[in-house]
Amino acid sequence: MRIRLFATRNIKEILRDPINLFFGLGFPLVLLLLLSVINANMPAEASNPMFEIANLAPGLAMFGSVFMALFVGMLLAKDRTSSFLMRLFTSPITASQFILGYTAPMMVLTVVQTAITLFAACLFGLPATVNVLISIPMTALTSFLFIGIGLVCGSLMNDRAVGGICGALLTNLAGWLSGVFIPIDLIGGRFKAFTHFLPFYHSVEAVKQVITGDFKAVLPHIGIVVAYAVAIFLIAVFAFNKKMSSDC
Repeated sequence: MRIRLFATRNIKEILRDPINLFFGLGFPLVLLLLLSVINANMPAEASNPMFEIANLAPGLAMFGSVFMALFVGMLLAKDRTSSFLMRLFTSPITASQFILGYTAPMMVLTVVQTAITLFAACLFGLPATVNVLISIPMTALTSFLFIGIGLVCGSLMNDRAVGGICGALLTNLAGWLSGVFIPIDLIGGRFKAFTHFLPFYHSVEAVKQVITGDFKAVLPHIGIVVAYAVAIFLIAVFAFNKKMSSDC
């Protein structure tokens, strides 16, 4: 009950800001439209497989979930530096329950954002199969990684620092290192090996393999993403717990 009430309050705070709604729900659609138009107007000899809808849709679905790090990080940082969270620290809510209360609304927004992006992609030629529906919870699962990053940053930084790290820095890192902005195989070499070591590339690949129906190929990618997400969430709980102890 405590987690549900706290989560309800948090999602209301996020939805109160129209800029959040645009970036969380609308920005991936803008990118989908622009990149699809670019691909449609390219000469056949200059077309890039990266802009094909089967490759574009999973990347943009993942990219949209990156903004969840910014939303939850900003919300947590603002709550932590205000009297609101200080008052809640006197309640019997544990650090894990606080983390769940911040995570649940982000998962709801991720599911909505992913559904809108993928259903819109179907209008641009993505085959409307049951795999598209299955890829929605898969994208929500990969979004735990970004939510965890936002929770860590929100627990340790103020809202301005969170805006810089989870906004400009993380979105660019996730975009470039996942293959959303550039084809990883085209560069190859050490850069490709580096992207394969990080979870961003695997987040896109997991969703892409689900959409194509190659479920056996999903496991290696989602395994890496989940391992990163669990480690980051453990750090978030530890950091938040330390802040509760020091602020109380």
